[in-house]
Amino acid sequence: MYGITRYLTTGDRRLDSPSRRMALKGLVAAAAVASGTRWIGAQGATLPVGDSGQLADLGLTLSPEQRAAGVAFLEHHPSVDTHSHPGRFFLKNLPFQTPTTRAFGEPFEAKAIADLSVGQVSATVIAAVADARLLAPTSTQGLHAEKDFQPGEAYADYRSQLAQMTAMTADHRLIAGLSPGNIVTAHRRHVTAAIFSVEGGDFIEDQLDRVHEAFRDGVRAITLVHYHINQIGDIQTEPPVHHGLTQLGRTIVREMNQTGVIIDLAHASFEVTKDVLQASTKPVMVSHTNLSTPMANHPRLISGEHAKLVAEAGGIIGSWPSGFGLSSFADYIDAIMRLVDVAGIDHTAIGTDMDANFKPVLRSYRDWSLIPAALLARGMHQAEVAKIMGGNFLRVFRSNLGQR
Repeated sequence: MYGITRYLTTGDRRLDSPSRRMALKGLVAAAAVASGTRWIGAQGATLPVGDSGQLADLGLTLSPEQRAAGVAFLEHHPSVDTHSHPGRFFLKNLPFQTPTTRAFGEPFEAKAIADLSVGQVSATVIAAVADARLLAPTSTQGLHAEKDFQPGEAYADYRSQLAQMTAMTADHRLIAGLSPGNIVTAHRRHVTAAIFSVEGGDFIEDQLDRVHEAFRDGVRAITLVHYHINQIGDIQTEPPVHHGLTQLGRTIVREMNQTGVIIDLAHASFEVTKDVLQASTKPVMVSHTNLSTPMANHPRLISGEHAKLVAEAGGIIGSWPSGFGLSSFADYIDAIMRLVDVAGIDHTAIGTDMDANFKPVLRSYRDWSLIPAALLARGMHQAEVAKIMGGNFLRVFRSNLGQR
């Protein structure tokens, strides 16, 4: 067994040896650069959506040596964020404005990319927001699509946001994350690879060639649904309309398998997930979610059965540092451990939703090293943490691309 039952009270006894402490002594300064703050009490994160400040409160104790171990880990192992919106790039040069997009504030790509570099993030899956023009906040469920697309709008928005992703990566010299090899190269060169994705398959409409077009555009993952119930299937946060994956959705799944685009089932209902797993010949990911618990049962979270089905099909689940059920970084580490216990060490990943998360308990890539630091401190082995931080995503990426 892994996770809570193995690690919750373990601590990292390996850090007690004098030789280990000597080896880590020289890394303490590097950890201070990567973390940059003084860790105090446990008050939790209460800042607004996507706040980019560093953590003020961990809710747990990490010694300087333990934080240094997290920094050292990233030097030796590639790491991947399975879902992000760095600097809210999708708000730049929008061809439309809504109260919701205005509420997000101004984009800040340069700072976000700098944070990726300081945090030693080897790669991040950067997501365009397919249904941005449709969304409005709700008091309980997060976001809600308050209208439908007009003909051609979804595709036009895809092209616009793709242009922003392309410009952002060019302007800030990110490596194109077109293959697992690009991620390994980025890690070796101490830069970040940008893996393009689209959150919502609305732009595909009924044009299957757009899956192939997206691949040629550099897109390597598509979240089938977001907050708008589209032509593909139902979502977690609204009553079902299709009662699972549509027939067109099944065809889109087949095209994605053939093309090599990873299927992302974040936001998809359990019925859609079951249908996709039956139809797909490649492993999928759920890029950002957590397990529901008796204390946290938000619709965006998934059941143990849901997680196990994804894992049994070879897929991965990105643990999400969201305010839905979490109030501190310590809670987030517990959530990762629960996911490892249920889905397995080979099927757990990290999906931050940076910088468009709800009350995030991890608010800056400058704090990225705290994740491996805390996992190692709980007693996980280096090889286990390496799988969670990037290895599991690389396996799924390779499986989807095949010989490409």
